[in-house]
Amino acid sequence: MRGLLAAIAIIILLLIVAIATGFIDIGQTREAQLPEVQGGQLPAFDADVGDVDVGTENRTVEVPTLEIDKAEADAAEDGDR
Repeated sequence: MRGLLAAIAIIILLLIVAIATGFIDIGQTREAQLPEVQGGQLPAFDADVGDVDVGTENRTVEVPTLEIDKAEADAAEDGDR
């Protein structure tokens, strides 16, 4: 339960930051009207959201090798045992 509340709080915080920084811009395009005898009209919104392009590419990366040499003092201790 605690984890769920934390996740919801983080999502709300990210949404507030996205709106505050202009990454998400929501503007109302049509006003709502109360229903008359035959019905009504729901409000309309136009949302402009940021665009994120994500891609992958293959690269060859040289990985360093690691060599471990025991110190002479460690080798002497191992020999005494």
